[in-house]
Amino acid sequence: MITTDRLVLRPAIDADRDAIAAINAHPRVGEWLGGVRDRAASDAFVDRVQAHDAEHGFGFWVVERRADARVIGMTGVWWVPPEVGLAEPAVEIGWRFLPDAWGQGYATEAARAALDHGFGTLGFSEIIAFTARTNLASQAVMKRIGMVYAPERDFEHPGVAERDPLKPHVVFVALVRSVQDHPLP
Repeated sequence: MITTDRLVLRPAIDADRDAIAAINAHPRVGEWLGGVRDRAASDAFVDRVQAHDAEHGFGFWVVERRADARVIGMTGVWWVPPEVGLAEPAVEIGWRFLPDAWGQGYATEAARAALDHGFGTLGFSEIIAFTARTNLASQAVMKRIGMVYAPERDFEHPGVAERDPLKPHVVFVALVRSVQDHPLP
């Protein structure tokens, strides 16, 4: 578990499935994830998240707001699934939040804590993030946490249909030194 000023990041438990399903089913969240996920797909996602955490001791965690213990999102670092088709194994940081939590700095706060955990506790030397080329809000979070755009690593996401505007993905990279050089204010 990781605690920040306003948030708690912790592994997902079965009692979180309803809250995670609400995040995954929200149309505004689904815009960036290739569509909303029904309950079965959301539960399968939770199963993958829990299995990754059990196998590796880290993963994509629930983000709970400390003020009211409400699950408002997810963030964390985990191994990029092989089906993404990257040339080499990579650790990814990612996030998703309910839209009513957008614009309040929660994603940046949670992602920064997850990135620090990935470099400090887990000892990774590089962590990547990727998103659709059109997802400027996520790219802004990447920049705020000290990640740098790596255009040579951009790719066409194999899980997205050929003509879908979400297919082109941009890649940002954080190296342990670059994140320490760009602390949050």
